[in-house]
Amino acid sequence: MKIAQFGLGPIGIETLKLAATKPWVEIIGGIDIDPAKIGKSLGELTGLPALAQAKVYRSLDELLAGAGKPDVIFHTSVSKIKAACDQIEPMARHGISVVSSCEELLFPSLRDPAAAAQLDATCKQFGARVLGTGVNPGFVMDVVPICLTGVCRSVKAVHVQRVVNAATRRGPLQKKIGSGLEPAAFEKLFSEGKAGHAGLKESAALIAHCLGWEISKITETCQAMVADHDITTPHVQVKKGQCCGLHQYGEVTVGNEVKITLDLKMYLDAPNPHDSCQIDGEPALSMTISTGVAGDSATVSSVVNAAPRILKAPPGLLLMTDIGVPSFA
Repeated sequence: MKIAQFGLGPIGIETLKLAATKPWVEIIGGIDIDPAKIGKSLGELTGLPALAQAKVYRSLDELLAGAGKPDVIFHTSVSKIKAACDQIEPMARHGISVVSSCEELLFPSLRDPAAAAQLDATCKQFGARVLGTGVNPGFVMDVVPICLTGVCRSVKAVHVQRVVNAATRRGPLQKKIGSGLEPAAFEKLFSEGKAGHAGLKESAALIAHCLGWEISKITETCQAMVADHDITTPHVQVKKGQCCGLHQYGEVTVGNEVKITLDLKMYLDAPNPHDSCQIDGEPALSMTISTGVAGDSATVSSVVNAAPRILKAPPGLLLMTDIGVPSFA
């Protein structure tokens, strides 16, 4: 399978490194707008001599002219649906399938139904498939609880909790959750859509979609987690009393009933990281992944492992529940 990588930040580089270990992958090049990376070999950027012949191009057109057409592009550059559709649309027009880590692409019709419909139509016209995936959203707070309901005779409600020790995560994420800011300043940025975890509403919408629940209201709140001690990571310094992360909460109401709750705590030095979900149904189910799913590494795995599955799916803008059950590939 010929693979190209769009976006060569920390996640993009790690995606390439994992993909290079797969016997079914041939990496033909990368795309990035950073002038310092354009023209370099992927071998130089990743430290993998096997990728010495694959280069970084400034655009899709230059990649196609210089390296040929890939079967799949791994897209790891943006979180917003409009920006993702703008970048992916030309790929789909060339019949290239895309696996993206864009959070809002998990359930694209939620925030921009027009852009989602346009991209879906393009995919179907030119035989491409596009999928948004990841760990959160894309697995622990949506796909896992959805799978659990598969053994239920009835489901009344779904509740999910995730606690993440963000001190173990990459630098950009530590900054995105407000580390080192004053709590009020972070909460203001969240209200403006400039900070916080992306994709919580998409996770809730995917669960509701799969269970056939028509959403009456979907809400999301976010509060700063305040450091009770000084914290230093390789990426940030946080003083006692400053923001060290977030507590984000999503809720779906169907009719007059709260049917879905998603509770996310992601902050530096968070104790007892874990992922849990409870299905209120028949039978009632409860599951906890102790220590939680390590986000950065697992996000890379989810992107790479999805590639063979999307090529087996029909063309279109796909949901995680439209492809085969996630598994190691």
